[in-house]
Amino acid sequence: MKDIQINAGSVKGLAASLAVGAVGGIAFQLTGLPLAWMLGPLIANLLVSSQGVKVAVPEPIRNVFLAIMGMVLGSQVTPQLAHRVGDWPVSAGLLLLGVAASTAVAAAWYRRCGFDPVSAWFGAAPGAMTAMILLGEKCGGDPQRIAVAQSLRIILVILFLPPLFWASGDGSESVGPVNSGLEHGWMLLTIPLVLPLGRFLRIPTPALLAPLLMAALLSGFDIASLALPGWGMNVMLWVLGSAIGSRFQGMTRKLLGRYLWQSGIATLLALVVLALFAELIHQLLGVGRDVALLALAPGGIGEMAILAVALNIDPVFVAFHHLLRMVTLMIIAPFWARWLMRRSAS
Repeated sequence: MKDIQINAGSVKGLAASLAVGAVGGIAFQLTGLPLAWMLGPLIANLLVSSQGVKVAVPEPIRNVFLAIMGMVLGSQVTPQLAHRVGDWPVSAGLLLLGVAASTAVAAAWYRRCGFDPVSAWFGAAPGAMTAMILLGEKCGGDPQRIAVAQSLRIILVILFLPPLFWASGDGSESVGPVNSGLEHGWMLLTIPLVLPLGRFLRIPTPALLAPLLMAALLSGFDIASLALPGWGMNVMLWVLGSAIGSRFQGMTRKLLGRYLWQSGIATLLALVVLALFAELIHQLLGVGRDVALLALAPGGIGEMAILAVALNIDPVFVAFHHLLRMVTLMIIAPFWARWLMRRSAS
């Protein structure tokens, strides 16, 4: 039960974050901007946290809502999905080539910005953020630079893609799968059991993937599928958007502005490179351009899963490719770190 407990001192920061997020969500909804209840809270919390306002969504609360997102995502798995899996090795190969190319391009930009080689490469690697920060520091890199580059890239991808899909007419017009009410809500009661089990089994990103796998099994065998009503989706996006935006507590406006410029260019360069590979997937497999781009986008698996479900853009295809990228990076990164350490020593 410790997954859903928070300290009394965290309540004030949580209340402030959600209140600020609510203002941002309402403002975005009134102006008709896309994905209002995710992007509005995210931007509002990002702005006030850079002003020194204490906002924070405690990790246990974030994990609970990430688990709900995982269950919604896993519930998209159906018995009819099997016939599509044959196309995925081609897109998986193009994904890995795209990750290598985009990382090299972004790292070259960070080197021009004055990053040392280790910080540039580990800051540019698109995913497995915690592992990249720890390995980069072990190799002599600057952990703050790596952490900020990784975090800002995720936020910038979230900010870039929904307006792009909105302006181009790609993606769903609604937020997530449309349901009139809560279906198979009893699955939510399993979260206090599933989260500790995911950690015990050492599943990567257990708050998302353990509930996802459980829901995928239930849905794949046509036993149960969690479906949220529209207001439930918005509440989930409100909390998760506030959690992402409140990450930069304590960073000055000047420093944030400089990092935003550096990371903004790096993220755009990576997106352009990956968009070329997404176009290849579209041409070879007939996958929609929006689906292919979101599957290859250089964001974190949790955040990209949120976008896929919220925009209703083939969530299973997107989640598979981001999971593959994360696992591949975690396998390759230690060998890459060893090579960088040998190179710096020589």
